[in-house]
Amino acid sequence: MKRIDAFIPFTDPEQVKITVEELRGSGSIGKIFLLTPERCDRIPEGCIAIPVDTLRSSSTVKQIAERSEADFTLIYLKQTPLKPGYFAFERMVRIAEECGAGMVYADHYAIINGERCPHPVIDYQEGSLRDDFNFGSLLLYDSAALKRAAQRMERGEYRHAGLYDLRLKVSQQHQLVHINEYLYSEVEEDTRDSGRKIFDYVDPRNREVQLEMEQACTQHLKDVGAYLEPVFEEVDLEEGHFDVKASVIIPVRNRIRTIRDAIISVLRQKTDFPFNLIVIDNHSTDGTTEAIASFSNDPRLIHLIPDRDDLGIGGCWNAGVHHAACGRFAVQLDSDDLYSGEDTLQRIVDAFYEQKCAMVVGSYRMTDFNLETIPPGVIDHREWTPGNGRNNALRINGLGAPRAFFTPLLREIKAPNTSYGEDYALGLNISRRYRIGRIYDELYLCRRWEENSDASLDITKVNAHNLYKDRIRTWELQARKNRR
Repeated sequence: MKRIDAFIPFTDPEQVKITVEELRGSGSIGKIFLLTPERCDRIPEGCIAIPVDTLRSSSTVKQIAERSEADFTLIYLKQTPLKPGYFAFERMVRIAEECGAGMVYADHYAIINGERCPHPVIDYQEGSLRDDFNFGSLLLYDSAALKRAAQRMERGEYRHAGLYDLRLKVSQQHQLVHINEYLYSEVEEDTRDSGRKIFDYVDPRNREVQLEMEQACTQHLKDVGAYLEPVFEEVDLEEGHFDVKASVIIPVRNRIRTIRDAIISVLRQKTDFPFNLIVIDNHSTDGTTEAIASFSNDPRLIHLIPDRDDLGIGGCWNAGVHHAACGRFAVQLDSDDLYSGEDTLQRIVDAFYEQKCAMVVGSYRMTDFNLETIPPGVIDHREWTPGNGRNNALRINGLGAPRAFFTPLLREIKAPNTSYGEDYALGLNISRRYRIGRIYDELYLCRRWEENSDASLDITKVNAHNLYKDRIRTWELQARKNRR
C-alpha cells in the first residue's frame, strides 16, 4: 500500500493527540505534519511542526506541497478529533489510483451532541464553483497533482482562498472524486439551522474573504475559457405593447400569516406609472385564497389560480409573466416578504432605464417575523460589480432581492419549473448576454421565520438543493464556453 503524508491543524494539544493516535493506527500513514501557529509547544512526539499564517492560505498550500514526500497527501481541516473508519485510508487510496483522481473525498458521520449522524456529501461537477462546496473535512490529494497545482498558484497570494484556489486548479486537470461511503467520523460544532448558514457568504464581515474568493474564481474562469468580458448586448426596453409599466409577481401557497402584509406593501407603492399585482395562488388550503380575495375591490390585483396542479415557484412565475395583463417589467416579491418603502417599485423601474439593463437586483434587510432586524442585517451584494459581477455570479449562491425582469426577455427564456434556484438560473442566463442593474440601497425586507421553505432542512434536502444549483452552474459554464 502506498503511503500518505498527513497534514492536520494544531491548536489544542489534547484534541490533536487523539487524531495523531488514530492516524498512527493506520499502516498507510507516513509522516504527520502539524500546521501550527507561530509559537506552540507540546508537539506530539514524532510529528513535524510547520508554522503557518492561516490554514487556508496560499502560503500554507505551498508549504504542504513542498513538504509532502509520499504518493498521497492527506489534509484534515478541523480542529476537533478525527476518527477514521476501518481501512478508510486504504480505500481512499485505492479509489484515487483506480480513477486517476486528483483528489478524493467521502461521506462521513457527524458527531452532534454526542450522537453519530450520517452526513453524506454530493458529487463534484464542472459547475461546483462555490467556495463553500462541502467536501467534508478530510481531503486526499494525489501528491503529484497537488504539487503541479501549487506551482501554478503564482497569480494570487491569498490569506483565505488558498485551498479554494488549489481545488480549482487541481480540477482543471483531474477529477475530484466523491466516495459515497462513510469513511470517517468527526465532531460537528456548527449546529445552526440551514436557514441561518446559507447567508454566511454575504455577511459584510466576510467581505475580505469574498474578494479573495472572487479573484481565484475569476482566474479559474479565464483558465477554462468561460470568462466573460464586460461587454453586453443592448436591450430595447420599448419593445412590445403593455397596458401597465410594471407587474409585481407573487407566487403563493399556504401563507395565511404573511400574504396580507405582502399584498399591502405592493398596493401602497407610489409611482408615476400604472402597475398591477399578479398573485399566483397555487391551490392554497389554509385560508390564503380567501385572504387574497379580500383585496378584490382593488382593480390592480389579479388573483390567478392556475388550472395546472404541477407548478413549482418557477412555473407560477411563468403563469404570471405570460398572463395578458403582465406589465413591461415583472418584479419579484415572495409571499413571506415586504417592500421596505413606498418607492421600491419606482426605483426599480427607473433603474432599468438609467442602467440600460435587462434585469435589476436590489438589496434587502434580514428580519424576524416581527420585522426586527437580525444578523447579518442589510445584504447588498456589493460583490456584484459592473465589470465582474456576471463572472462572480458563478461562485456565489444567489444574486440578491428584489429581482425584476424585462418581461419580453423573461417570456423568451422562461423560468425552470422548480421551487428552488429558479431565480438564480434566470439571473445567470440573462447575465451571459445582458447587463444586470444593481441598486445597493435597501428596498426589501426578507422575513426569516420557521415556515420559510429553507428554514430548517435536513442534510438530504440541503444536498439536493446544492446539487441542483451546481448543475445550473455547470449548464451555464458550458454555455459560456460554447459561446466562443
